[in-house]
Amino acid sequence: MQRGSSERELAARWEAAAAEAQAAEQVRVDAGAAGEPERKAGQEPPEDPVPEQPRAADDGDARGLPRPPPARPGSEPKAAPAHGLCRHGKPRSKGRSCRRSCQRPVTVDSSKARTSLDALKISIRQLKWKEFPFGRRLPCDIYWHGVSFHDNDIFSGQVNKFPGMTEMVRKITLSRAVRIMQNLFPEEYNFYPRSWILPDEFQLFVAQVRMVKDGDPSWKPTFIVKPDGGCQGDGIYLIKDPSDIRLAGTLQSRPAVVQEYICKPLLIDKLKFDIRLYVLLKSLDPLEIYIAKDGLSRFCTEPYQEPTPKNLHHIFMHLTNYSLNIHSGNFVHSDSTSTGSKRTFSSILCRLSSKGVDIKKVWSDIISLVIKTVIALTPELKVFYQSDIPAGRPGPTCFQILGFDILLMKNLKPILLEVNANPSMRIEHEQELSPGVFENVPSLVDEEVKVAVIRDTLRLMDPLKKKREKQSQQLEKPLATKEDPSDSELASASDGNTTPEAHLPSICLKQVFPKYAKQFNYLRLVDRMANLFIRFLGIKGTMKLGPTGFRTFIRTCKLSSSSLSMAAVDILYMDITRRWSATALDQRGSGMCLQAFVEAFFYLAQRKFKMLPLHEQVASLIDLCEYHLSLLDEKRLVCGRSGTSGARPPYSGTPQEPTPAAHLAEGNPPPCADGAQKLSHSRHALS
Repeated sequence: MQRGSSERELAARWEAAAAEAQAAEQVRVDAGAAGEPERKAGQEPPEDPVPEQPRAADDGDARGLPRPPPARPGSEPKAAPAHGLCRHGKPRSKGRSCRRSCQRPVTVDSSKARTSLDALKISIRQLKWKEFPFGRRLPCDIYWHGVSFHDNDIFSGQVNKFPGMTEMVRKITLSRAVRIMQNLFPEEYNFYPRSWILPDEFQLFVAQVRMVKDGDPSWKPTFIVKPDGGCQGDGIYLIKDPSDIRLAGTLQSRPAVVQEYICKPLLIDKLKFDIRLYVLLKSLDPLEIYIAKDGLSRFCTEPYQEPTPKNLHHIFMHLTNYSLNIHSGNFVHSDSTSTGSKRTFSSILCRLSSKGVDIKKVWSDIISLVIKTVIALTPELKVFYQSDIPAGRPGPTCFQILGFDILLMKNLKPILLEVNANPSMRIEHEQELSPGVFENVPSLVDEEVKVAVIRDTLRLMDPLKKKREKQSQQLEKPLATKEDPSDSELASASDGNTTPEAHLPSICLKQVFPKYAKQFNYLRLVDRMANLFIRFLGIKGTMKLGPTGFRTFIRTCKLSSSSLSMAAVDILYMDITRRWSATALDQRGSGMCLQAFVEAFFYLAQRKFKMLPLHEQVASLIDLCEYHLSLLDEKRLVCGRSGTSGARPPYSGTPQEPTPAAHLAEGNPPPCADGAQKLSHSRHALS
């Protein structure tokens, strides 16, 4: 009898100890959700436990969840109370789903964030995610880099940089990419000023300016010279004549782009200004583009006058760079979004709207500019991406926030100035307390725009969103069937109030592609050329096409003929490759870069399809190549099936309609070629 009572007392003690341990664990979880204790510098922050696994397995420490009491021989486990424990073993209140206490927070490695760290910390805190400011031994969901894709070696998760983006938006590379599109679609890409690359095109620049002046003596242009690797206005200056370019050794060591200067910008308060818009490239393939609904307007600090030899050196009049104008005595710091030397773009639109300007038309033109610019950049980015993250090898997925600098002309036409791969995300500015003594103070204008951009970028990239939604559906089903109606209503109400994003404002990023894909897909000819280029690279991880790969491309697509022998193909390859070898972005190894391949492709298209505009020639040749490759792929698929099953290739006895290749092989475009059909579509205004 005493033995039975002692066993019951022991069991009661075990149950009491287990309940106490579970309550302590719940207090620890709640404390972690409410806020973290301060940590010493260099100490790895602990992570909230994953419900399905012991905490020791996640953080690598020796602590684990409380062990349940060992089962006694012959005893049966008791069923958990209906409202006592959730299916993960955590205590929950009556009628409440265990979703909130059991979901794992998204983890973000911010150890390489640099100047965007403050805005990133605020964003993570608003999202109630988990930050690792000193890195983490285990993989994180998102890695936030400050400068480059190569800031860290990453093999999983998501990283906020694309390989090659920094190289692609340099002034020379951007000018070359846009120039290719201007050759194909001159009217569609007239938002980028005419540009020359120095020193390579200096003689061409001089000759073209002289020719225009001879034809129109009244033409008095102004040009702006921008160093290729310059930033924050460094090294930029204005000239009136090509002879004014500072050639003394600087161009050889520091190449530059010279552009036509926009002499008639839109002015507000008699000041010139530009617009910094934030664009999220969410995915490269398929292409996804988002534009922030608000941006920043940076003002000059000296009233604008059209350029003359006397005011060319007035940088505070002509250059809108914030990093330059902040040193002007006229720079105005303001906490208001509609005054000062830095304002929100939405405040500018409101002011223009009050004067009768069609704001929808302005936004439509800006959206069009952004989409067309990204379309010009994506072909080379695809080549970089397959080089750094080859198909079939482990690697992260990428996304990136870009800074588009746009100038509105007096007639409200937007002009692209440049694209920044690493736009400043600082949310403070320097304030001079006394001569030479500066202090960083918060900038409410910067914080309002930049924190929203980073936070909503993270929301769009949330890797656990789908998993949470699926888990929520699975958890709500048993609740609806097992609990009484009053309990299920209470559960759904509490879950609705604890939705992770319920406390956040609506997302500030608007999708523009693929939303408007039908209106812009006809421009993606170079993108299709890049797909051909990548297919024939052969070796994974390379960025240059060798002579064998180029010959294989010609043979496979049946581009050689009596007038274009393979010997002529070899000469074409060597001639174009030699010309582009010094300008290729990737100097490793030898071979034909993408831009050289594009030039060769243009040459072949002009030979095969004469008497057509260039874009129709190129579209026809792409259709022909894609047709022959599709035949090859289909043949391989049929051979593979027949090799495994012994089945004969399918045969249709019905007459076949003439294929597009029949017209293309004769040098004529197909009657309803895809490219020509897309070009016939009307251009609808974007809203």
